[in-house]
Amino acid sequence: MDIVYKTKRLEKECNNQKLLEKKYGSKRAKRIQQRLYGLLSANVLEDMRNYPGRCHELRHNRKGQLSLDLDHPYRLIFEPANEPIPKKLDGGIDWTKVTAVRILGVEDTHE
Repeated sequence: MDIVYKTKRLEKECNNQKLLEKKYGSKRAKRIQQRLYGLLSANVLEDMRNYPGRCHELRHNRKGQLSLDLDHPYRLIFEPANEPIPKKLDGGIDWTKVTAVRILGVEDTHE
């Protein structure tokens, strides 16, 4: 799957282990790298259902975004980057057709 980033700064952080460790600590940095590798290895978003780290769609004011578990309560937040975003008949994201994602950041979505 193709990965793009919300900002150049986020891209630089996510592609540099030392910067990740400095910002998030070694444990979370390792999980971020694992999740990014999983996304990169997947052909479509549906493949992420079989990788470690729960991948799920967010709701309410974050509708259209997804998250991958890191260390509780932190999540890797991303969204489909396909144009247009593949949708199912019910309006949800069609995971079987998403081939690109945009990384938005690392957050505690429960705050």
